[in-house]
Amino acid sequence: MALYCAIGGVDKELTTQELSGLLRDALEQIDPRNRVLAVPPDITRLHSQAGSLTCAAHQILGDQLKAILPALGTHTAMTPKQMDHMFPGVPRELFKVHNWRTDVETLGEVPAEFIREVSEGKVDFAWPAQVNRQICSGEFDLILSIGQVVPHEVIGMANYNKNILVGTGGRMGINRSHYLGAVYGMERIMGRADNPVRAVLNYASDKFLRDIPLVYVHTVVGRDENGQLAVRGLFVGDDIECFHRAAELSVKVNFEMVDRPIRKAVVFLDPREFHSTWLGNKAVYRTRMALGDDAELIVLAPAVREFGEDKTIDSLIRKYGYHGTSATLKAVEQNEDLAAELGAAAHLIHGSSEGRFKITWCPGELTREEIQRVGFAYADLDEMMELYNPHTLSHGWNTVRGEEIFFIANPGLGLWAHKSRLQ
Repeated sequence: MALYCAIGGVDKELTTQELSGLLRDALEQIDPRNRVLAVPPDITRLHSQAGSLTCAAHQILGDQLKAILPALGTHTAMTPKQMDHMFPGVPRELFKVHNWRTDVETLGEVPAEFIREVSEGKVDFAWPAQVNRQICSGEFDLILSIGQVVPHEVIGMANYNKNILVGTGGRMGINRSHYLGAVYGMERIMGRADNPVRAVLNYASDKFLRDIPLVYVHTVVGRDENGQLAVRGLFVGDDIECFHRAAELSVKVNFEMVDRPIRKAVVFLDPREFHSTWLGNKAVYRTRMALGDDAELIVLAPAVREFGEDKTIDSLIRKYGYHGTSATLKAVEQNEDLAAELGAAAHLIHGSSEGRFKITWCPGELTREEIQRVGFAYADLDEMMELYNPHTLSHGWNTVRGEEIFFIANPGLGLWAHKSRLQ
């Protein structure tokens, strides 16, 4: 087991050139690397710096980089335009598409007894360790799993083996891991490197990924005093120490404690990244522990045009809506279609305020009727963008027409909480 790079700090600012140099130094320590597969995230993690690191890997490795497999999970495949934007200069023919319903192999199973124990009896099913066939094909002598460690609603802290076992995972593995996290309670998980979902993935790593030549490349990304992106750390290694080092820094960089509960939050969703509520509900996940009772969350979503990234999931969201844990669990018990797609059920739980605060969506392309039908409030995007201009608001507390609001330019970069909501 090896840690090839561990550079970072809350005040560190790594440039793209420095990241490339650190990656080069790390790769020079790894042998062999004649047939390399890179597994970065997709455009929904644009700010992770995984794009520039994948470009650097292409420059460093040359013909040794044989393929790039974006870890789509359940997301829609990247368009050529998105690939050119996130991975400029990288030949399109290197890119492969992961289909979570068809392109997977099951390597083994985490037993139900283990999951029942770590979930405190909340779920009682086995979990299949599924990965894209190329991961386990034996075709590659090095697989670079590239991504950002940041607080996450399903896994506590994103990345490490999640990028492989969920990002290139299969239908049942993704559904059950998401459901486990939702039923256990996302507010008990977010910002924590150790939790039941991670324990299941770690079990699978130890048992089923040990013969796969995986090396993890983890960034930690925050914002500087001017609100601009700043890369605070790079960690490269082949075991859990790499992840734990990055997670420790991420908690310091990405976990923001507010001094009082937020009464009104305004969250902007970058149109280059967010086009569904499946993705955009990060606005709900990442702010919920900072929102006071009876608060309002306003989501400015100029490119949101659908609920699910997948047609089946989209239809389930439209059918069952975001009505809280008890309503969703009851729907799972009574309806085979939702029981067969537990990832969708988990999302419906994650995206609900449980009636504690109001969620107002301002989408670019979904109608008032569509938004209200799934349980959200609706407001006109143009009117709200004029009132809460994301290009002039500062991150954090602002006063707009005499009203105090808390503005967040990208919910994917952090986790916000007030001490009254921490468990």
